[in-house]
Amino acid sequence: MNQQELERAIGKVWALFKEAAKRSRETDRKMQETSKVVAETSEKVAEMSEKVEKTSEMVDALTGKWERFVEGLVAPGAVRMFKERGIEVSETSTRVERYKNGEKMEIDVLVVNKDYVLAIEAKSTLTVDDVNEHLKKLRRFKEFFPHFADRKVIGAVAGIVIEERSDKYAYRKGLFVIGQTGETVKILNDEKFNPKTW
Repeated sequence: MNQQELERAIGKVWALFKEAAKRSRETDRKMQETSKVVAETSEKVAEMSEKVEKTSEMVDALTGKWERFVEGLVAPGAVRMFKERGIEVSETSTRVERYKNGEKMEIDVLVVNKDYVLAIEAKSTLTVDDVNEHLKKLRRFKEFFPHFADRKVIGAVAGIVIEERSDKYAYRKGLFVIGQTGETVKILNDEKFNPKTW
């Protein structure tokens, strides 16, 4: 290779090097822009996640307050409602908790007389899942409340809003269904209803 060819080859290599450097700078610039967009997006996602978490906490707090409100309607109304069904009430309690082997059972409203114990699940919005959850509690009720072993256990579910035909489902499963009417609550089951006992 003569001197001229060598200089041309070096010139081509140098031109390729300059082009590569230019492309590298362009790639770096695009990477920086992309990094900036990713950082901004991450910030926005973090902000949105924080807002969702706060909203979720507020909804949970509100739901808890609504459920306590429902309990507050159901507990005093239980005496009247069940007396109308021929079940005298001697005692009502709210938020009754029992523990056994590290497990906890909470009954929202407990209604007691000498023959029966009525366990009521109170929800602001009653769903089929809530009914199923309460049925599980009723099956294990006497494990957690052995002092009621000599009484018949019956169940009820209460809700301000009743979704998914959960009232019909609860009825078929042998539970009383309590709903809001005006400023009070009433048993929605018809007179033919015969509750299941546990």
